[in-house]
Amino acid sequence: MFDPVFVKSASRPGDFPADIGLEVAVVGRSNSGKSSAINAMTGRRKLARVSKTPGRTQQINFFSVAPEKRIVDLPGYGFARVPPGTREQWRVLIEAYFQGRRSLAGLIVTIDVRRGLKDLDRQMIGFARAFEVPTLLLLTKSDKLSRKGGIEERDRVSREVPEVEVALFSAPKLAGVDEARARLERWLEVDDDGANE
Repeated sequence: MFDPVFVKSASRPGDFPADIGLEVAVVGRSNSGKSSAINAMTGRRKLARVSKTPGRTQQINFFSVAPEKRIVDLPGYGFARVPPGTREQWRVLIEAYFQGRRSLAGLIVTIDVRRGLKDLDRQMIGFARAFEVPTLLLLTKSDKLSRKGGIEERDRVSREVPEVEVALFSAPKLAGVDEARARLERWLEVDDDGANE
């Protein structure tokens, strides 16, 4: 189990912590359940702020889960009730993060299973592919669909992006949490006790 600790927020690349060790970034469209997914995977209910207001995460937030091992909460993309200038600032910040971050070991993309893949999701997947970052798609809020409906959507998304692992996920029901946590631990090379392997 992780024992995450907030490190810092960054609103510009110069604010990023030292680029050493390993880190996994979590990103998704605004209101896709990203913060809830982070909290479920780490076992900490209030680590990442959950809000029904899209665009709540406005900086890159870094959490340490072990020495030189981090989870990174990226700003949501897509619709958000913020000025266009702020959205552009987020875009520049996220691009700078991907282009210059050597410690980035994996990317988790949260997608509301009821909404399916959108163009911005495909762009993010393409971005990760371009930088050769292993990626896991979490189809969040799977409890909102029937089991059959969730499996059908997972299979449909898997066919569209066959090079990426796709998993159904529900933070309230803890569905898919163990699978996502195991992937997180593998990318960060952290064992079940939160220690380095």
